[in-house]
Amino acid sequence: MFSSRIAKDAPTNALTLAIQRRREAGARIFDLTESNPTRSGIDYDQAAVSRALGQPGIMRYEPHPQGLAVARAAVARYYGERGLSVDPDSLVLASGTSEAYGYLFKLLADPGSEILVPVPGYPLLEVLTSLEAMRLVPYRSLYNDDNGWSVDLERLANTISNKTRAVVVVSPNNPTGAFLKRTELAGIAELCRRFDLALIVDEVFSDYGRPAASGVDAERVPSAVVHDGTLTFVLNGFSKIVGLPQLKLAWIHVSGPQTQKHQAIQGLEFIADAYLSVSTPVQLAAEQILSQRRAVQGQILRRLEENERYLADALRGAKGCGVLAREGGWYAIVRLPDAASDEEICLRSLEEDGVLVHPGYFYDFPSGSHLVLSLLTPPADFREGVTRLGRRLARLKAGTPEGIVGA
Repeated sequence: MFSSRIAKDAPTNALTLAIQRRREAGARIFDLTESNPTRSGIDYDQAAVSRALGQPGIMRYEPHPQGLAVARAAVARYYGERGLSVDPDSLVLASGTSEAYGYLFKLLADPGSEILVPVPGYPLLEVLTSLEAMRLVPYRSLYNDDNGWSVDLERLANTISNKTRAVVVVSPNNPTGAFLKRTELAGIAELCRRFDLALIVDEVFSDYGRPAASGVDAERVPSAVVHDGTLTFVLNGFSKIVGLPQLKLAWIHVSGPQTQKHQAIQGLEFIADAYLSVSTPVQLAAEQILSQRRAVQGQILRRLEENERYLADALRGAKGCGVLAREGGWYAIVRLPDAASDEEICLRSLEEDGVLVHPGYFYDFPSGSHLVLSLLTPPADFREGVTRLGRRLARLKAGTPEGIVGA
């Protein structure tokens, strides 16, 4: 009697079962996957947030399908502080980027349509497309030590079919941390024009870029909100910008040819008007909440750099292992020797060392074995967990299926 869009009962994966067993036993877990800033020891100005949410206007309910003008103006000023010009009327608010994706999928696609999504990538997108009765089609990114990650534009072009409706880009990517490059944007935009596709750019980690050489910086796309060569939707929100996912405010910025842009905003207004999900208090508080972002981001950026340096040092004795180049985002990727099994290493690391990391197959790495760690993990836990992980990886035994010697 239930929709086919709802996942049927499936066997719980081995790592989840191992986590449950360890927690039931009351054993310590050094969780190197923690990516919730509110559980990571970040210092927030709680009094300022409370004042912002307690304004008298919260007692009036006067919704607007695009979101209240005062909130959209605050978002536009955020972009202005980044040197980017944004018209508040080009914004549509949502309660989170997951809901924003849902709005866009409803706007652009019918059941059975295809959405092109990058791999490696965040597993949530498969769930979101499934809930809209659509098909996720992956396109791959490639990695080399000299140039880092790049979109395989030829493979992307070959994945387009008559059912394709949009191309999703995540910049910086989760988990690779790779920014969209100007040449990539030009290539993807050309494909979108040729095949009449929309471009969706998820920029939730865009404030967390790492410094790079000037030539590399010049090639990065800091934000696609200024791109108007094809119908483009840019997503962002409070979850990462101010590290407050519980406040549930996100947005879609629409740009592109004027006729398409106008039709898209009209369609989004129609969809949003059916939900009116964004709460009045958080919209009225938007400007004051956004004013907290530099203090929060400063703490997070320092945390990311310090943890990544410690990770690199801890893996120096692990032959065949290394940390892949990261341009931004909150995650680090550890490359393992080809013979190693990332799933087996994750299981043994948890069961024998009490250290939780994610295997690369969770993120659909196209080749090789990898581990994915959150650099947002509180430093004490991160250092202890990484030290234990480093010892395990230093015992890697080449040529065996599991790739390790028992602890």
